[in-house]
Amino acid sequence: YCVEFRTERLSEHCARERRPHARWMQYLREGHTVCVACQPPAMDSDTQRCAGDGHNADGEKILHWEAVGNSRCQGTWKKVRQLEECSCPPVHSFIFT
Repeated sequence: YCVEFRTERLSEHCARERRPHARWMQYLREGHTVCVACQPPAMDSDTQRCAGDGHNADGEKILHWEAVGNSRCQGTWKKVRQLEECSCPPVHSFIFT
C-alpha cells in the first residue's frame, strides 16, 4: 500500500544536500504532496503495516519524518490518504524504511 502526505515543514539541510545519491532531497517543498510506499522489509510481517504510516492519524495530526542518508534532512507532514493500490508518480515518491 501507499500513503500520501502533505509536507508541512522541512529543515534547510534538505536543500543543501549535494551528494549525487541524495540530490532528491533538494526537491522537497513545503506544501507539496508526496507518495510513500510500504514494502518489505519495512513492512511488519505480523501487522502488514509500516511504522510511521499514520495508520490511525486523521488529516490534522502532525507526523515526523527523517530522510535516510541525511538525518539532518527532516520535517513534518500530515496524512492525506492511504491507497491500497499504489499509483505513486515517479516524482515525489518514496519508500518507508
